[in-house]
Amino acid sequence: MPNQTVTLSRCSDYNETEIAKAIATQFELLGGLETFVKSGDSVLLKPNLIAPRSRRYATQTHPAVIIAVARLLKDFGARPFVGDSPAWNNVFGCVKALKLEEPLRKLSVPVKQLDSPRWCRVGRDNTKVGISSVALDADVIINLPKFKTHQQMVATFAVKNMFGCVAGKRKALWHFTKGKRERDFCELLMDIFEYLKPALTIIDGVIAMDGAGPIRGRTRELGWIIGGTEPISLETICCKLVNIKPEDLPIIKTVRQMGPTYPDDDDIKTVGDDFSENICMDFELSEPVPLSFSLLHVCKSIGKQIILLSKAALKKMRF
Repeated sequence: MPNQTVTLSRCSDYNETEIAKAIATQFELLGGLETFVKSGDSVLLKPNLIAPRSRRYATQTHPAVIIAVARLLKDFGARPFVGDSPAWNNVFGCVKALKLEEPLRKLSVPVKQLDSPRWCRVGRDNTKVGISSVALDADVIINLPKFKTHQQMVATFAVKNMFGCVAGKRKALWHFTKGKRERDFCELLMDIFEYLKPALTIIDGVIAMDGAGPIRGRTRELGWIIGGTEPISLETICCKLVNIKPEDLPIIKTVRQMGPTYPDDDDIKTVGDDFSENICMDFELSEPVPLSFSLLHVCKSIGKQIILLSKAALKKMRF
């Protein structure tokens, strides 16, 4: 049985000292950094880098969270790097928008585009998915999602962030082929998550996004760092933090239908700070839009990704 413990740390802002304390607490509550990483390990830090928007918005994982985790890993003797395959740009454009380039340079933490896909068979149906070899070759993956609403998925907390390890244009193709049925798409997301097996997920919920997520919603002060190793437990507790019924989340609904491995709410243990008196009761959800992309949308996405990946290749040679 997977560890269904969810760790909760109150964190009022992105002050370096406060974030560092909250992140360190996450690892301590889950057994210590050595539970997940060995000295010398190559560690992919997989934030949510979706579009080149600044840290004033809640679009991307805040740089303070990324830096705090990277610094802990460096001090431990691991070799962290930051990687993603953003839908609306390349990883370097997103890092630049966050003003994250210089802090990562000072820590000698590389930034890598999650490209060079390798065909992998995932899930019970052995679905063939092109997953970035950059992600696959890491010794350890630490998942660093952003807490936010999503027009197609209601909200995203732990699971969908790992879809970013599917290289560039292929994500749009999966929306086209699997997006006609919500369950098919959510099963794919779970299959990819389980294939990659991130050692740990730490969710940036200090400033969250509600409304028209995942890019243009509004910022909401939520004040939480949330961690754990079992994704559906994380999704469930995140729902409760903002008064969403867990069964209304497509990913949770799908996992309940997939089999008996779904964690019962009573089996999920929360440690750290109590959330019962700090539930956000007015968290606004997005107006839903279809999961499926049209063929025209896919073609445009492919064209844009070819241009962005060409730019990323040039940038990688200079970074």
